[in-house]
Amino acid sequence: MSPARPRSLSVAALAVAALLAAAAPAVQAAPTAGTAPAALAAAPDIPLANVKAHLTQLQSIATANSGNRAHGRAGYKASVDYVKAKLDAAGYTTALQQFTSGGATGYNLIADWPGGDPNQVLMAGSHLDSVTSGAGINDNGSGSAAVLETALAVSRARLAPDKHLRFAWWGAEELGLVGSKYYVNNLATAERSKLAGYLNFDMIGSPNPGYFVYDDDPVIEQTFKDYYAGLSIPTEIETEGDGRSDHAPFKNAGVPVGGLFSGADYTKTSAQAQKWGGTAGQAFDRCYHSSCDTTANINDTALDRNSDAIAHAVWTLSAGTTTPPTGTVFSNAADVAVPDNGAAVTSPVSVTGRTGNAPSALKVAVDIKHTYRGDLVVDLLAPDGTAYRLKNSSGSDSADNVIATYTVNASSETANGTWKLQVRDVAAQDTGYIDSWGLTF
Repeated sequence: MSPARPRSLSVAALAVAALLAAAAPAVQAAPTAGTAPAALAAAPDIPLANVKAHLTQLQSIATANSGNRAHGRAGYKASVDYVKAKLDAAGYTTALQQFTSGGATGYNLIADWPGGDPNQVLMAGSHLDSVTSGAGINDNGSGSAAVLETALAVSRARLAPDKHLRFAWWGAEELGLVGSKYYVNNLATAERSKLAGYLNFDMIGSPNPGYFVYDDDPVIEQTFKDYYAGLSIPTEIETEGDGRSDHAPFKNAGVPVGGLFSGADYTKTSAQAQKWGGTAGQAFDRCYHSSCDTTANINDTALDRNSDAIAHAVWTLSAGTTTPPTGTVFSNAADVAVPDNGAAVTSPVSVTGRTGNAPSALKVAVDIKHTYRGDLVVDLLAPDGTAYRLKNSSGSDSADNVIATYTVNASSETANGTWKLQVRDVAAQDTGYIDSWGLTF
C-alpha cells in the first residue's frame, strides 16, 4: 500500500485518455474438443500451501536482489517474470505494459482468461512492487500471491464464466499508484466502459490481522460480507488504506470497485482484538514498509481466509449479471458548495409515500467532490434532526472525493419527511461541493 499523500498536495480528477485497449482473447487455452467446459460452481478452496510457495519465491527473489522488489530494481522485474511464467503455462494471454517513473522503466502485468463476455470484464488485481527497504511479503506479496493462485485455480477448474476475467499485477504502486493510473489513463473509453468491476487486494496476511472490506460498490461489498458471514467472522469497513491503493484510479474513472485489507500501521483496538484475536494496542503490521516484512511477517489464518474470499468473489461476480439491491431511491443532484474550513452545509431529500419507520439498513449513497476528503465530516440528518455520523475527518486521508454508500440503522426514525446530508470542511486549503446523494428505502 502506498503512503498517504503529503497534506500540501491534491490530486486532480483522473482524466481517462483513449490510447490503449487490451483486447480479450477468444480462443487460447479453451477446453479441447470432446470435453465440456466446467459449469460454474462454488469456488474451490485456495490451498494455503500454494499461496505461501509463491511468497517463498518472492522472498528468494528479493534476497537475491539487494533485499527488495522495488520499482526500477532487478527484483521487481524478476517478480514480474515469475508471475508471468506461471500464467503463461496455465493458458492465459499475458501482456507487459511498460511505463516510466522516476527515470526507470516499470511494468504492469495483465493476464486475460479466454472466453466470457468481452463487453463485461471483471478484473482482480494487486500491486507487485515493494518499497526499497524490504522484500514486501505482506505489502504486497500477500495480495499478489493470492490473486495469482486464484488465477491458477481458474485454469485448473477450466472455468467458463459469463463475464470475461482479467487479472493484473501493478508496478510502482509504492510511488503513488503509478502503474494502475497509467493503465486506466491509457485505457480507451470504450474499453473502460466494459469493466464490470475491479477487485483490489493490498495486504491480506497482516501478522496482527483485521478483516476489512471496502465499502465502495454495494454488490462487491456484500459479496465479501456474505462470505465472511458464512464463516461467522465479523468485518469492518476499510478506512486506513482508502484511496491509497490501486482501486483508486478505477474508482475515479467510474468503475465499480471493492476489495479486502488486513491492516497496516494503524493500531488494533481492544474491541477489534476481542472479535478477531491478536494483540490490542499493537499495529496490524508492525513491519509495514520495513525490512522485517519477510515471510515471517504473515498470519497464515488471515492469508488463507482472504485467499478463499478472493476466489469466492471471482467465481460469484463473474457468473451472470449482478444487480444492486432493489428499493425506492430518493435523491438530490443539485450541487452545494462546501466552504473551505467553514460552516456546515446541507442538501435536502424529501421522502414521501412511505409507511412506518425507515429501515434498519438504510443505504445512503454519497458523491462529494473535494480535493482532500480527510477535511470532511459528513452526517445524515433525520427529519427530527437526529444526526447519524457517516464519516469523520482524518488528517491522514489525503485522497480526493467521498464517493461511497453508507448503511445506517434508522429504524427509530419516521421514514417520511425531509432528510438532509450535512457536510462540514474542518481544515483549510482544499475545496469541494456536494455533487449528489440519495437514500434507498
